[in-house]
Amino acid sequence: MADAPVAGVPVADQPVGDEPDIRRLDDLLEDLYHGQERITQATIYRRAVAAELPAQLLTRIAALPEGEYSVDEAADLLGGSVT
Repeated sequence: MADAPVAGVPVADQPVGDEPDIRRLDDLLEDLYHGQERITQATIYRRAVAAELPAQLLTRIAALPEGEYSVDEAADLLGGSVT
């Protein structure tokens, strides 16, 4: 059975399957790491909440151990494609 459209959300903006919108994660990471080499898990999480990322992505970010991450480390651990 195909996924039904979500009321009030344009079909083009709805996620496909169970995967969160990774483009939004990639955009967030690109913005966060502009001019920065390492960023804390807490900063990534705060910015993700402010950007209203989907709950599934927020859960992934919250599950990261505390500490600092390079953009490559964060993307690898969160399933993004920013390198």
